Amino acid sequence: MEFRAAVSADIPALCELLRELFAQEAEFVPNRETQERGLNAIMENPDVGRILVAAANGKVVGMVSVLYTVSTALGSRVALLEDMVVSSDARGLGIGSELLEYAVASASAAGCSRITLLTDQENMAAQRFYKRQGFVSSSMIPLRLVVK
Repeated sequence: MEFRAAVSADIPALCELLRELFAQEAEFVPNRETQERGLNAIMENPDVGRILVAAANGKVVGMVSVLYTVSTALGSRVALLEDMVVSSDARGLGIGSELLEYAVASASAAGCSRITLLTDQENMAAQRFYKRQGFVSSSMIPLRLVVK
């Protein structure tokens, strides 16, 4: 298994993974054009973050986005982990755990002192997965405003 930063040639595979992910999430709908635009925006600006992939025999089978911001509470760079997904035909092989470990190491190397993520309230399997990896529930709650 190879773990690396995504490149533009990976975008079709990343869009397919996002289609799988957004098909199971309550708040999002797959839209290839929108996903391509978002992926390019991250890849073209490393200060925004990185998209990391797991590849088996040259085929991308998993991805995660690590996006950066600054926390005034911590006085340092922090990361938001988004779009963590492993292809349905590659699940159960430990790829997700290794990819998440790679993402945490990448965020740490980029100077991040905290990683935050969101998961659907109903997605108990994802919540168990992240808790096994050391993530804990926060007393903070997410609120969202869609700006048009």
